[in-house]
Amino acid sequence: MRTAWLKIRMGLCVLLLFAVIYALLVVIATFTGAGTPLIYGLLAFVIVGIQFFIGPKIVERSMRVRYVSEQEQPELHRMVSELAMKAGIPKPRVGISEISIPNAFAFGTSKKTARVCVTRRLMEMLKRDELEAVLGHELSHIKHRDMAIITGLSVIPMICYFIYFSFFWSGIFGGMGGGRGRGGGGVSMLAIAFIAFIVYFISNLIVLYASRVREYYADAESAELTGKPHELASALYKMIYGSAGAKPEKVKKEMESMRAFFAADPVTARRDLKDLRAADLNKDGKIDEYELRAFAERARVSRADRMMEIFSTHPNPVSRVKRLGAYL
Repeated sequence: MRTAWLKIRMGLCVLLLFAVIYALLVVIATFTGAGTPLIYGLLAFVIVGIQFFIGPKIVERSMRVRYVSEQEQPELHRMVSELAMKAGIPKPRVGISEISIPNAFAFGTSKKTARVCVTRRLMEMLKRDELEAVLGHELSHIKHRDMAIITGLSVIPMICYFIYFSFFWSGIFGGMGGGRGRGGGGVSMLAIAFIAFIVYFISNLIVLYASRVREYYADAESAELTGKPHELASALYKMIYGSAGAKPEKVKKEMESMRAFFAADPVTARRDLKDLRAADLNKDGKIDEYELRAFAERARVSRADRMMEIFSTHPNPVSRVKRLGAYL
């Protein structure tokens, strides 16, 4: 099955994250003999819980989303309905975003409350089959509850940061005072803060990795739903091309906080476009089945690009398109 290895990798990410936070809490309990880390955990869960429930409203406002009826956008609704039926999920609410870049995104707290949105620019740029492939990608995120999973995993780096912040300042002020601080308590707290910061950094990298796995997962599911992986590859190419044409400072300012939601990362579009141009052999602005197959066989991702990918919410586009070529 196409997604079996991706499921295993996702499961390993979850296990690793919880192992990391458990190890950190054990270290703290050993040094302090106290259960105070539970307070940080509860606080993080409360903050993420609030974010989880008010998040959809924030996304709607940030992305300037307007929900459309079947009378307004019959073809868009028809595609979403057919794909939702194939995916075995309730039809999500359908919206159009008025932001300036071509892209798509899905959000919501559950399958029943999910929304799928495309930007008006994307609808203008893509052909029907390309748009259907992008919608298949976004509905796959809904099917596999990606929004809830990534939000839940993000609790762990947050707990680590709270622990780092608290112990760091306790260690600083404890070391300046008398009593326990002078006896080495402040040093111990600073040691815990240092460990917590390292764990915070590592757990953030794991969450980013999980986010990239979910993107591969959604690509594979889109290929399964539509049977046309080259259409998704072509759509990604066009999204990157369209975003690369926008002013980089404007894109970064407007989209930095929301980039994880998008089907393609608009912030790195200019760099990504240089790598993907090689897939468009006849320079007609799209990637057809033959071009995808040829690109998948010969394209290589440099070591530098692999290193850069570690800090990204999205996979390297060359790796992503190569993977789509394997689904032909």
